Amino acid sequence: MPVNYATPAPEALFPVAGVRLGTAEAGIRKKNRRDLTLIEFAPGSMAAGVFTQNRCCAAPVTVCREHLAVDSRIRALVINTGIANAATGEQGMRAARDTCAAVAKLLGCAAADVLPFSTGVILEHLPVERLIAGLPAAQADLAADHWHAAAHAIMTTDTVAKAASRRVVSVDSQFTVTGISKGAGMIRPNMATMLGFVATDAGIAPALLQKLAKDAADASFNCITVDGDTSTNDSFVVIATGASGCMIDSEASPHWPALRDAVTGVARELAQAIVRDGEGATKFITVRVDGGGTAAECRQVAYAIGHSPLVKTAFFASDPNLGRILAAIGYAGIADLDAAGVRVWLGSGDEEVLVSEHGGRAAGYREEDGSRIMKNAEITVRIDLGRGAAGATVWTCDFSYDYVKINADYRS
Repeated sequence: MPVNYATPAPEALFPVAGVRLGTAEAGIRKKNRRDLTLIEFAPGSMAAGVFTQNRCCAAPVTVCREHLAVDSRIRALVINTGIANAATGEQGMRAARDTCAAVAKLLGCAAADVLPFSTGVILEHLPVERLIAGLPAAQADLAADHWHAAAHAIMTTDTVAKAASRRVVSVDSQFTVTGISKGAGMIRPNMATMLGFVATDAGIAPALLQKLAKDAADASFNCITVDGDTSTNDSFVVIATGASGCMIDSEASPHWPALRDAVTGVARELAQAIVRDGEGATKFITVRVDGGGTAAECRQVAYAIGHSPLVKTAFFASDPNLGRILAAIGYAGIADLDAAGVRVWLGSGDEEVLVSEHGGRAAGYREEDGSRIMKNAEITVRIDLGRGAAGATVWTCDFSYDYVKINADYRS
């Protein structure tokens, strides 16, 4: 079960003007589950996205990049679970393009106005004929208040659906931001999460929308890791319908700060939900690194800690074998790091203890204090590198027996 997270109730996910969502059972890989999602946008909607840096990226990622490179206008997203359509060669590219063409025919738009997404097993071909056969049912199911159903339909090994929503009043305008995401394993995004979609009824100029997508990803999905693996299908897309009548042309707009904060807040909530629902996770861990020369080196150290199987298994066992954290800091790759200047704290809630300083164990540290904190479901590891003013935060989880079981049985 996820660590201190529950899917918001349907009524807590506010409809976004200009957006309708529908789901269907297409039998992509398993029967009797909704595995196909269609999201329709009003004419004039714009999209921007960031995608996986994995060189073996999936066919739908390539098609999304191609479509967005031509035009920011969008009319639909189509998402299937079960099969990732990754490492599928030219046949996979045809399947992604045929999917877009089929959606375009249903909605009366251009195929380039459709973005396809897939998630699931890699190296297996997408049964595109089943997907296309399921599209009319998904279209018939389209409704503005189906965010909750869509969040469930895009799940794979997730144990809970992930969604977030905000209503924002800014100066003389009001707009809504709602999003969904999926992911629980194969999470070390080199841009975003496995799949994440955030929509707003504000209008946003295309160049600003792309900046917003990248900045929001960098503050959320690019700050999480479950297992250090970068997926072939990672995609994060922000869509602006403009249906609220609030148009934001530049960062000088009085509405920009409120919109930026709302989109980033939704993205961060979705990203943290992925870690809380990490495969087999029992602990949610915040790794905060300060005192760095640059934010990049702080993130480098934070990820070294968050990726370490030795650190993650120690947290699962509530074993204060905290020298493992020092080892990860040391091998993170900062060539001129002075270990004597590094300090490490362990905390949970209002309690925090200094574990290490001056290159060794802190004089006041007691192992029973570390053990007590590590029994909590939410833990913070705080590091001061003692070499600058920069900082960065990464969210991760522990490794339990269930992580191995889930991934050993993934295709069964």
